[in-house]
Amino acid sequence: MKYDFDRITPRRGTNSYKWDSAEDKNVLPMWVADMDFQTAPCIIEALRKRVDHGIFGYTKVPEEYYEAVISWFRRRHQWNIQRDWFIYTSGVVPALSAVIKALANEGDNILTLTPVYNCFFSSIRNNGCKLSSCALKYENNTFSIDFDDLERRAADPKTPLLLLCNPHNPSGRVWTREELQRIGDICIKNNVIVVSDEIHCEIVYPGYKYTPFASISEEFQKHSVTCISPSKAFNIAGLQIANIIVENDEWRRRIDKAININEVCDVNPFGVIATIAAYNEGELWLDELLKYIHANYLFFKEYCEKHFPQFPVAPLEGTYLAWMDCRSLSIPSEQLEEDLMEKEKLWLNAGSMYGKEGEGFMRWNLACPRQFVEEGLKRFAEYIGMSVAKITKS
Repeated sequence: MKYDFDRITPRRGTNSYKWDSAEDKNVLPMWVADMDFQTAPCIIEALRKRVDHGIFGYTKVPEEYYEAVISWFRRRHQWNIQRDWFIYTSGVVPALSAVIKALANEGDNILTLTPVYNCFFSSIRNNGCKLSSCALKYENNTFSIDFDDLERRAADPKTPLLLLCNPHNPSGRVWTREELQRIGDICIKNNVIVVSDEIHCEIVYPGYKYTPFASISEEFQKHSVTCISPSKAFNIAGLQIANIIVENDEWRRRIDKAININEVCDVNPFGVIATIAAYNEGELWLDELLKYIHANYLFFKEYCEKHFPQFPVAPLEGTYLAWMDCRSLSIPSEQLEEDLMEKEKLWLNAGSMYGKEGEGFMRWNLACPRQFVEEGLKRFAEYIGMSVAKITKS
């Protein structure tokens, strides 16, 4: 590989949310979804040049920015985005909140497929709406969509929006074109707008293919809103940049108004510069990153199958977030998160934070040097040994 992803760059003491949130400095954080790799060198160099200029006033987003995004999605994903469909903002979560504010009313039901990214819940709640939860079916160690329940919920006239996570966090599913087609058909039939969070779209592994929801047909493009950002793929979440892609002129006007009401209409110069560099020059780095993280997953999965098969790991089709079934412990996932922190200094995400359907599961962040994956597994194995011994004695 041209790039060294085994290299450890210390993050503790850098005001890292991931690394500096734990008071105990011996905690190994494998929770929140950012990566422990330096971003692509082309991005670092572009940012360095911008810093050298030394003036950081208000930012005007240049045409080069739009061209970079449009070219990337056309080249890698065969999705032809038009320049006038864009609304830029400071992140996908502010984008989702603005879309809900613009296209739903207080008291409406917002449909989503659970377990799902926890910020969906807060975005729904903060806009005075109610969650309509279509539980994914968990069978044979993987998730699938309950289309009968989805259609029943979409038929409710008080349900104007579906929040879709494509690829899906935390299950690791990359929805197939056929699955997306069925979702879209149900939503169009019932006049439900699909709002697709596609922030993980670049993190997809061999054998699977990300399909932009809006790319499936002209009808789907007209009936959807898509939120995208380079932040997950290029590890630049702190630069706070995202785009809302919406063809419908009236919806775009309303969303733009909501963006301004929520005061998230400005972006910083570094996010703009990083996006341009990522999409114009970062492709080789990203391709090598995907190979490395996929190898981490294969190592992780094989280790789990060998040493603790009682905790199956779901197939990781996309994202860098492994989903482990720990229900055989009969320990609530929040308690398991606390126990692992206290006893083994290992920080994972409790599955229950993604909805009640995640109870008993744990989410692992594998976007880190292999040494961290090995150490995390070692600490988990030590905890399991303790727990099994304790259960056996009782």
